[in-house]
Amino acid sequence: MPDDEYQGTTFKSGNSVALRLPKGMGIPEGTEVRMVKEAPMSFRVEPVAAPRRTIDISGFAGKMPGFTPAPREDFEERPSAVARRKALSGE
Repeated sequence: MPDDEYQGTTFKSGNSVALRLPKGMGIPEGTEVRMVKEAPMSFRVEPVAAPRRTIDISGFAGKMPGFTPAPREDFEERPSAVARRKALSGE
């Protein structure tokens, strides 16, 4: 068998038929995949594009001594945010 060809046997898993993918195929554990049926007994497996993850750093602001975040000039601050900031700073 060539290096890029593998043989396996299906098995029952709950109400589904399952097939193990060999580690040699290079698919990392936990990868979300989409299976596309192309013809009877023929399908394609492709990774699902994961959405970009963002990290909310708002809770870290003011935690580092001497650090002041640069003001954002691309939007107007909500009045409630301005009032909260003034209340916290003692103005």
